[in-house]
Amino acid sequence: MAEEPAKRVDFESNPLAQAILREGLAIQDRFAAEPIYAKTGKGYLKSVGVSEIAEARESKKNPR
Repeated sequence: MAEEPAKRVDFESNPLAQAILREGLAIQDRFAAEPIYAKTGKGYLKSVGVSEIAEARESKKNPR
């Protein structure tokens, strides 16, 4: 029996993949890797500030 080739997933037209990519790129500059964790990839996410919390609360009250 011959094996079927794996199906190719097209992420360019997948709306979920595009949303994940946009979110990842939006927070990329906020991620700060700790030098001692360089080999493990651990770090933390810098806060944007109070405006980020207010914006999240507002979007939760008024979903689009």
